[in-house]
Amino acid sequence: MTADENRVTIRRALLSVFDKTGIVDFARSLHELGVELVSSGGTAKAIADAGIPVTAVEQVTGAPEMLDHRVVTLHPAIHAGILADLAKPTHRADLEREGIEPFELVVVNLYPFASQPGIETIDVGGPTMVRAAAKNHAWVTVVTDAAQYATVLDELRANDGSVSFATRRAFALDAFAHTAAFDAAIVAWMQGDESLPKHVVLPLERAQSLRYGENPHQQGARYRQAGKRGWWDDAVQHGGKELSYLNLFDAEAAWRLVHDLGERPAVAIIKHANPCGAAVADDIATAYTRAHECDPTSAFGGIVAVNRVVPVALAEALAPVFTEVVVAPGYEPVALEVLLAKKNLRVLEAPAPGPVALDVRSIDGGLLVQEPDAVRVERDAWKVVTKATPTDEQWRDLELAWRVCAYVKSNAIVLAANGQALGAGGGQTSRVDAAEIAVRKAAGRATGGAAASDAFFPFRDGLDVVANAGVEAVIQPGGSVRDDEVIAAADEHGLAMVFTGQRHFRH
Repeated sequence: MTADENRVTIRRALLSVFDKTGIVDFARSLHELGVELVSSGGTAKAIADAGIPVTAVEQVTGAPEMLDHRVVTLHPAIHAGILADLAKPTHRADLEREGIEPFELVVVNLYPFASQPGIETIDVGGPTMVRAAAKNHAWVTVVTDAAQYATVLDELRANDGSVSFATRRAFALDAFAHTAAFDAAIVAWMQGDESLPKHVVLPLERAQSLRYGENPHQQGARYRQAGKRGWWDDAVQHGGKELSYLNLFDAEAAWRLVHDLGERPAVAIIKHANPCGAAVADDIATAYTRAHECDPTSAFGGIVAVNRVVPVALAEALAPVFTEVVVAPGYEPVALEVLLAKKNLRVLEAPAPGPVALDVRSIDGGLLVQEPDAVRVERDAWKVVTKATPTDEQWRDLELAWRVCAYVKSNAIVLAANGQALGAGGGQTSRVDAAEIAVRKAAGRATGGAAASDAFFPFRDGLDVVANAGVEAVIQPGGSVRDDEVIAAADEHGLAMVFTGQRHFRH
């Protein structure tokens, strides 16, 4: 036997898996190819019950399983057979002296700790065998996923019972990632529900290659936490070009915003991660029309998120507008035909987004980590601080403006009326500038409406700007040393103003 950068002949295999999907058929194929099978516990039983010859681990070790299956494979007869570097005469001599035969194939997957956490699902023997085989991939092929069975069999059949070095190394890399993810799940479980745990272990796997990164000269990819799925993994792209980094970034923001707008039919339009349109209505087609009316110029090339199945009327309204991505829970068949006729429109069908555990950003030497910013509408905790009190209609507009404002880059001001965002000013270093931009985009439509500010007004100037645009109700966190001055200005304008006590900066 020789190990080089080409192939290692598989003569003896060790199989010990918790997930037995496909293992019997794989074992049968290995046996038919002349590979000797050694196995343990339930895996050995499943193989034997299928009439396939298999040697039990205890026949190899001379020691029975013990401690309720905690000790089965932890034995020199197993691990020396996995770890031996057969290029070294001393290793060969050790094996010969102890009567140990090498393994060229190790097939192991681990206890389902992520879905069944507990002391008894903290696998010890499994990770030990996986790591040993992966370390010794010069001589051993390690298989940790049933999806790899076909690759092994194809190579064995095509190449006289051998597996290439390239495959062994690729599978070893997957194996180390497999045990890393397993250990990460244990770390998370042992830390409990700490909002900011001592250890953040996030084993990530590439889930999707992207058309390019933030700019065409940058590469981009989507990664997911190993062993977990998000809504992107279940999304179906019905048409359009391959997705880019910014398509995903903006679609994520749009999909989350539209699900934060409440239970009514709702549409959110995002451009460069900022809302440029949002509305709720009695029907989804009207909601789209009103969302687009917010800022049609900015909506050009934007992302549209819809919280209802897309009907033909909405598709026909959207089709003439240049849009990068539309994402919805579903599409009527004719509506889908209308949208797919736009060759560059990416049409996504997706489930609702799940919760985000941690908000993570890269900095030099590490990460910035925080709890995600949850947008809550808690009227009981909000405080009316002016002489005027919001009407029922103003409360609805305040809530809408507040929800949308939380998604606008800081400093942020949003104007809304009658269930429709009318203007958003964001990403400004001065709050009064953000107010002036929001008023300019509202273009005189804000009369009688509401305004939201993501943080307190440090001076009355920003409040004056929205009041002069006809706004009659304002919502903001409060907390400025000049709150009294701002409240007095609101009373002077006859505004109703609500303090939430919660800021929503977004950078």
